[in-house]
Amino acid sequence: MEFDWNNPPFALDGSLTVRDIEESFEDPFASRLLPDSPRFGMQARYFNLGRAGSGQGIFSVYRTNGRLVRVICAREFTEAEEYFYQRKLRQILEA
Repeated sequence: MEFDWNNPPFALDGSLTVRDIEESFEDPFASRLLPDSPRFGMQARYFNLGRAGSGQGIFSVYRTNGRLVRVICAREFTEAEEYFYQRKLRQILEA
């Protein structure tokens, strides 16, 4: 997966690095979602919930042309996102 980091539309606040964000997309248990909101659907935005190699949970909003990923926003998981990630992980591991 190739990322476009030219002039990112958000500032890294120090708690996340470009490497952390890229690793969260490589997480084999990451959840990639297409929002059902018309606002996001018309703009072809996607969500990724994954863990960096350090174990840090990262929520990202991104767009892609199938080859290149452009991250629009990234931040650490909220409690609800952590719960969602853990629930999905349990479902995968129990299957």
